[in-house]
Amino acid sequence: MNILLDECVPARLAREFASHSVTTVQRRGWAGIKNGDLLTLAQNEFHVLITVDRKISEEQDLTKFGLAVMLLRAATNRLEHLRPLAGRILEKLADAPAGAITVVSS
Repeated sequence: MNILLDECVPARLAREFASHSVTTVQRRGWAGIKNGDLLTLAQNEFHVLITVDRKISEEQDLTKFGLAVMLLRAATNRLEHLRPLAGRILEKLADAPAGAITVVSS
């Protein structure tokens, strides 16, 4: 599965998903691109966007995009708060529906 980590997610979180192909918005050269344009670009190459941006579902009609969005909810977006969610993320990846948001929280 191709996974894209949003720029607000620490790149080192990718290590938790070694069985998948993971890259970051920054590595892709998409840093600073607004969510709508980012989702348009990402849907062509990725199955899932992982983010901590709680406003994404309010600002975007996710049904227009052909990828799943996973929203991580933790105390902060620091790696030590997100890493404990990795197991739950992996469990939900296969069932994360395109065009919808899946919330993963601690």
